[in-house]
Amino acid sequence: MARLEIYWSFRSPYSYLVCDRLIDIKRDYDLDTEFRPVRPLALRELDFFSKGRKQFVPYLLKDVFREAERLGVPIAWPNPDPIRMDLATGAVDKDQPHMDRIMPLGIAASELGGGLEFASAVARRIWSGAGGWCEDENLAEAAAAAGLDLAGLDGWAAENIDKVADIIARSEDAQMEYHWGVPLMILDGEPFFGQDRIDALIWRLNQRGLRRD
Repeated sequence: MARLEIYWSFRSPYSYLVCDRLIDIKRDYDLDTEFRPVRPLALRELDFFSKGRKQFVPYLLKDVFREAERLGVPIAWPNPDPIRMDLATGAVDKDQPHMDRIMPLGIAASELGGGLEFASAVARRIWSGAGGWCEDENLAEAAAAAGLDLAGLDGWAAENIDKVADIIARSEDAQMEYHWGVPLMILDGEPFFGQDRIDALIWRLNQRGLRRD
């Protein structure tokens, strides 16, 4: 069976924008799909934003909202931001309570068979801008939307602390074999980077005759 790996970040607006199409692909194509959440780039490369070109963030913000409008996907800046950093300087805080909470849940959901669906449900809350996405009530709703249970996810994560850290490290190492950014889809070793390469991925899936009957 063909294998599709999905590298994805809770803080990436482009990861959010691709969720529905990835779920459609998982449903419509004969694939062994592995969802592999990774930490945001600002945490994987602490100096990425501080050393970057000044045009990067302003362009990113324009492009993200333009793409959301084009795709008909609602979007607003997260409240709170999944990571703590100074957007003006790119400096990243040492303490990251929101990522420390959500990453183990994402790994647990993936290990229990609903990673993409859970991530999609959480992303809708993060990028709604409504606030409180990280509160247990909202996380429980996201888990339920994915057919999972927040207490079960918390329990699995608590019992597998070392495994969670190992999975994250291995996913981040594997991702770097192809690209540093997300969303990144790897189809049997062939990389497709960015939500704007979903059409190319679908073209390849169709070319290989992988659509379900």
